[in-house]
Amino acid sequence: METRKRHAHKEDYRMRTHLIHGNFESKKWDYNHHVIPPVSHSTAFRLTSLHRGAQGFVQFASADEALSGHIPIYIYDRLDEPTRGMLEENLAYAEGGEICATFASGMAAISAGLGVTLRQGQEVLAHQVLYGCTYSLMTNWLPRFGIQVRWADFLKPQALRGLVTPATRVLYFETPVNPTMELIDIAEIRNVADEINAHREERDRVLVIVDNTFATPYCQRPLNLGADIVVESLTKDIGGFGTDGGGAVITSADWFNHLMLFRKDFGGVLAPRSAWAILVYGLPTLATRMVNQQKSAHRVAKFLCEHPKVREVQYPGAEGFAQKELAHRQMADPEGKFAPGSMLYFVLKETDSKPSRAEKLVDYLAEHAYTITLAVSLGQIKTLIEHPFSMTHSALPDEQKRAFGMDPDGVRLSIGLEDWRDIIRDLEIALEKV
Repeated sequence: METRKRHAHKEDYRMRTHLIHGNFESKKWDYNHHVIPPVSHSTAFRLTSLHRGAQGFVQFASADEALSGHIPIYIYDRLDEPTRGMLEENLAYAEGGEICATFASGMAAISAGLGVTLRQGQEVLAHQVLYGCTYSLMTNWLPRFGIQVRWADFLKPQALRGLVTPATRVLYFETPVNPTMELIDIAEIRNVADEINAHREERDRVLVIVDNTFATPYCQRPLNLGADIVVESLTKDIGGFGTDGGGAVITSADWFNHLMLFRKDFGGVLAPRSAWAILVYGLPTLATRMVNQQKSAHRVAKFLCEHPKVREVQYPGAEGFAQKELAHRQMADPEGKFAPGSMLYFVLKETDSKPSRAEKLVDYLAEHAYTITLAVSLGQIKTLIEHPFSMTHSALPDEQKRAFGMDPDGVRLSIGLEDWRDIIRDLEIALEKV
């Protein structure tokens, strides 16, 4: 392939530009004339000789080969294929990692991140509030494989030192936390892990795994703050349009072989068509979408903070946000500007009526609002609302949800690209009715 000469390296360009144009030195596909990257629709690839096929199997899951810069030998879609490979290059660059492995869903990615790092007899120490399906994975499935999970308040990093045991292998958390929007100090958790690891062998060192779905690499890059592994859903803001599911694990090259083999054997492979859509539509528009969604989120948060029926608003960009200093230090776009994201969590003032005021609000919006859609998921161009206590986090016991700060009158709002005045108008009318 004849590669056009460029007058600069990709590092000379800003992230927003790079997300649009991609890795222009990619060797994942032998093409030179496509303005838009092509998509592969073949589950198997023609091999010109037995030797080439054998060489392809030798190279598969070899980090040295994957990072060497030559065009890979493709054999079978479940092992590797070019469209997905191009997306992985760009995601790794966006998150500041060496490699990325994509999966069929965010939960498949979380399962892989935990699956390659944990062995029987080890344990996960996780933050006490997690996405409902992650909680279900950790309580229903990991114990079947001899892996235990314990819970802690990661908002108090110093207390973790006394909770880590010799069996602890992973410190796992989301930040911002889903759905309460509390922030966990990644750098401080890293410090805790480093202190523990000073007395451990390499194979048993404590690893920090961060779910970066809410922030995306545009608003926060956990690897740069000390995380070992980032997991995230591509279905949400990175995909952006609600049409394709996916997940990603981004980390150092040391984990490449493990992740490729896990994906091959467990089979949670991201389809090339979904990878292509995220590569061509989702990732290139991430910066533009997040900039505009954040502007609207600021205005919606201000409106909710001032409304007499709203008791509490949790948004990192709100003036009264309790963790304001951490928010400004940790959540920043690639240019260093404060980037609080587009997710809000607000709690309505209690009433004695049944159903609750929050349930009434969500039901009214579902039936009457034009700009706000009742649906799970988040990070789409349409504004989405849901009731975490009874929906996305229903797997958590009610007493645990209440004890850890999740309120039955709490509502999660994912701001889209509608005009902010229309979003506020629909919220204002609905709040009048409840």
